[in-house]
Order: sequence, then structure tokens, then C-alpha cells
Amino acid sequence: MQMEKKVGIIGAGMCGLLACKYTLSKGYTPFVFESRGSIGGVWTQTFKTTKLQTSRSLYQFSDFPWPSSVPEFPDHSQVLDYLLSYATHFNLLPHIKFNSKVLGINYEGPSDEEVQAWDLWSGTGEPFNSIGKWNITVQDTNSLLIEVYQVDFVILCVGQYSDVPKIPEYPPGKGPEAFRGMVIHSMEYAAMDFDKAAEFIKGKKITVVGFKKSALDIAMECSAGNGALNPCRLLYRTEHWSIPKHYPWWALAYLYFNRFAELLVHKPGEGLFLSLLATILSPLNWVFSKCVETYITHKLSLAKFGMVPEQSFHKGIGSCMLSSMPEEFYDRVEKGSIILKKAPKFSFCKEGIVVEGEATPLETDLVILATGFKGDDKLKDIFVSTTFRNHIIIGSLFRQCIHPRVPQLAVFGFSDSISNLYTSEMKSRWLAEFLDGTFKLPSIKEMEKDVERWDEYYLKRNSGNDHRRSCISTLHIWFNDQLCKDMGWDPRRKKGFFSELFEPYGPLDYLPIS
Repeated sequence: MQMEKKVGIIGAGMCGLLACKYTLSKGYTPFVFESRGSIGGVWTQTFKTTKLQTSRSLYQFSDFPWPSSVPEFPDHSQVLDYLLSYATHFNLLPHIKFNSKVLGINYEGPSDEEVQAWDLWSGTGEPFNSIGKWNITVQDTNSLLIEVYQVDFVILCVGQYSDVPKIPEYPPGKGPEAFRGMVIHSMEYAAMDFDKAAEFIKGKKITVVGFKKSALDIAMECSAGNGALNPCRLLYRTEHWSIPKHYPWWALAYLYFNRFAELLVHKPGEGLFLSLLATILSPLNWVFSKCVETYITHKLSLAKFGMVPEQSFHKGIGSCMLSSMPEEFYDRVEKGSIILKKAPKFSFCKEGIVVEGEATPLETDLVILATGFKGDDKLKDIFVSTTFRNHIIIGSLFRQCIHPRVPQLAVFGFSDSISNLYTSEMKSRWLAEFLDGTFKLPSIKEMEKDVERWDEYYLKRNSGNDHRRSCISTLHIWFNDQLCKDMGWDPRRKKGFFSELFEPYGPLDYLPIS
């Protein structure tokens, strides 16, 4: 019986809540393990100024709309409230074990050698194997007691943007140890409460390393606290396109988030006709990109500050390298409370930072590294098996969530898109249907070939040197079509030819069709 099947879900962020909700809907028993004392994942530790990067219309659950009083770009507390309301509405909280840190997971059943010899996933192409179970070792962070839970299936929702910081490598003797000041990662800054963070940066000469959302938010907070008297220096490697706060998202949606836009780009497994069509229509893609670039360059006065990116906007959005630009950021650059400094390579010295090719060090008291996280390492370290550790690499997942060589397990939250909530909900539905026996997976070799197609034909071709292995930003409809076909759904979700072709797709389009 289905009720006898236990599903272990690791993490109670947005992905974990979705996994819990949809496994419950099919009659399974979920156990959600969350190391913190509350739900929310990355939203539980943010900066004071953090807001949602995308419009709330894209970042929403299909069956649980935002309150009408919430602005288009909610702040961190409003996002947390929304997630909590969702968990409460669907009665998910009783299934979550808080303050429960997962130390490791171990597959009990066939040996690693037997598993790797299978032609079908889990031996049968089905979600469960009668002789295979996962043992999840969990430590209570309060009592430190350790308990082992045995489940039939595991869903990893640990997130790729937390816990394991990515620290740049430096020559011997030229790393943070050479610096007399303090070096922290943005993760440590986010862990401080807002009053402590404000006091921590007050009166200091601060250098922030990076140019994505975290770096921009921290720079804004430092400039607000210290002004032009102690300007915040923002050290970046290369320019990236950023979306102005008041950019008309509806325009961006009509240019990039509909079926017509996806006809302009090559797609994995597209066939000869679609390939020829994408080649013929590619000049339109260049036009769309130039229109957006012109608007952003003018709106933010990028040329004035020497911040016009070399890569096209299309490559930026295709590789998920966009971020939202905080309001008044370049106003503060002009007033001198933020100083932009390009530094492809740098090292540390006693006084501060030395940019490669420059003799004079940049004197500073505090360096905050907003340099990202090691998502691959975080994912690998949860496995006891060395074989599974070597297999699990971001970008090696069928349908962005199943590894062909790791049985009875799925991974959520390790592929980027226009809205990670939107695509994560689709994957949660797909997985729930798979668990319920709606369809079987293809052979392991077929899944591996599909993974290779996504990597070769999309990620490398369309994103160039800036490609990230798991970005489906400009192909989210094509990707969702694959999921719909697997589940036996009609992938055409709109009424009428022109609506289907030109109207943007979003979460509400994937509500059940009556």
C-alpha cells in the first residue's frame, strides 16, 4: 500500500515544502528534516535590504496566490510569511522535524557494483525497490542525540546557495592570512541580526568582492551606514547585466518567456525543423537582446560608469547570470559612497588588497567575500557512498532532478531558471506522479543521453563561456513540456493559437485544466 511508503525529505526551504506537499497528495508519508528551527531555507538568513529578484507573479505557488497587499517585489520578511502561510494552509508543519541535522545518507540493499550494472533505474525503472532502502542519520542540534531513519525514497532539498562558501584560491602567503584586518564570507554577514550587522560595518573601510545580488545588497548597506566618509569598495571580476528595479517585467516576459521566444533558440532534442527555424529566426534574438541592452544601459547610465557588459543580454539571461540592481545603486556610486573597482585577479597583503598589475595596495579594514557557494560539494558530502559522491554533479540530472546511477533518490533546487519556485513546483508534481506509478523512467543509457543533449545543445551552445551547467532560464517552457508529456498532460496550456504562441508562461498556467 502507498501509505506504507516513507519519503525522507532533507531541507524545509521552498523546495522541501513543495516536495512535502506533493508527496502527501499521493498518500505517502513524508519525513522532512530541517537543521534550523524554522522553515524558509535561504530566506531565514538574509540581509536587511534583501528583496525578491523576480516579480512575485513568477515567484508564486500555482495554487496559493500572494496576498494582494504585497508589492511586486516582496522583501525577505514577506517572502518568509508567504512560505509559512503556504506550509500552514496545506498542513505541512506537522511533518517537519526541526533542529534535525542530517549527517549522512546511506543506501542499504544491492551493492554499489550491482547498482551500477543495472540497465533500468532502481533496477526496474520504478521509484521503489523492494530490497533497497535509504538510511538517514540525523542529529538533534539541541540534545545532540543521533537517530537513524529508514525510508523508501529520498528527496534532497538542501539548496545550492548556503552553508558551504566558495573562497577564492590565492598564492601561498598572499591569502587572507597575510591581511591584518578581517575577512568574512557573505554567509557570515547574513547570519548576523540586522542591528549587529549595522554595528559591525559602522566606521570601517570595507571591500566587498563580487557583483551578484549578495554583493550589491551588502555594498548598499555599507554605503548607507558609512556614506562617502568611508566608502564601500566593490571589487568585481567582470561586468554583468542587472535588471533595474522598475524595469517593466511584462516586456521582458513577452521577449523571453513565451513559446515564440523559444523558437529563436536551439533546444536539446529539437529535430531538424526546429533547428532550422531557430537558425533562421536568430537575428530576431539579436534584436530583442539589443533592445533590452539599450534600455538598461540608458536607465542605469552604465556607459558613464564603464559598466556596460561585453556579453549580450541574451547570453546573460541564458546562463542565469542576471541579478536585480538595487534602487539608487549608481546614485551612490556617483556620490562616492560606493567605489567600483575591476579586478580580475587580486591577493592580500598586510594593508589590504593588491590588484594584479598594480603596485599600490587598496587599504581596507574588512573584506566581505560575496563569492558564492560550493553547491556540488554540499550535495556530495551528504552521501556515505564514495560511488554516489562521484556521480552526483550539478548538471548530471535527468529532468534536472534524477541521477541515472543513484536509485530511489531525487534532487531539487540545483538548477536555475527565471523563477526557481516556479520550476521546482513543476518538478515536484512530476516526481509525485512518478512515485504514484503514472509513468516509468527510460533506461539508464537513454537518461544519460538526454542529460548529454541538454548539456551540449543548450548549456554550451547558448550560454558560451558564461554557461552554468543547470540553467533552464530561456527554455523553461520546453523543459516543462517534457515534464507534461511524461505525466500525460497536455503541454499546451493556453486557449487559442496566438495566446499559446505569444503570451508569457507562468505558474498559473500549470493549474489542472478543467
